[in-house]
Amino acid sequence: MFGIGALLVFVATAAASPGRAGVNVTSPDLPTKSADEIATLLARAKTDGRMKLARKTRPVDARPAKPGEIVVSIIKGEGKETHSRPAAAGDWVVRNRCPETGNEEYLVGADKFPGKYKETGAPAASGGWQEFRPVGKNMRFVILGPEAGAFRFKAPWGEWMVARPGDALVQDPEDEKDIYRVAKASFECTYEVVG
Repeated sequence: MFGIGALLVFVATAAASPGRAGVNVTSPDLPTKSADEIATLLARAKTDGRMKLARKTRPVDARPAKPGEIVVSIIKGEGKETHSRPAAAGDWVVRNRCPETGNEEYLVGADKFPGKYKETGAPAASGGWQEFRPVGKNMRFVILGPEAGAFRFKAPWGEWMVARPGDALVQDPEDEKDIYRVAKASFECTYEVVG
């Protein structure tokens, strides 16, 4: 069904939440923003002084991904956020420690994982989950205001994401094309604003 042995992993359950559920990547009337439109939105936020810096600070759990595994990120109260490409050897599945969002999981590539997370040395838990601490790299972000409305855009890994008012658009300052959405509750739970 998903090709070459891909394993589909649903990572959390979605519960209804007024105002957040009901708009997802398959909503037919959801406006789509291109990469250029997202870049313009971020440039305007920087000019207006709304772009800030934050870093991820809350420990996470991670385990080696199974080659071919597809991770579906589900945000509690919203439903599907995105799904990954099939995992390659060396990739990691990361699980946020954020009960408010259902402890959502996502795939991090083998090339990016060492620059984002460091092992704490805590003993591994069942299922191969290990505790990691974010490296704490400062990321640019802007909180979307009500004027932005809900829209969808392509994440760097090629899948659609939905951004809603109150969510953060996060950008790696060392790779300006690396822009993704962090749900409002997840951002509040896992990031620290530093400037």
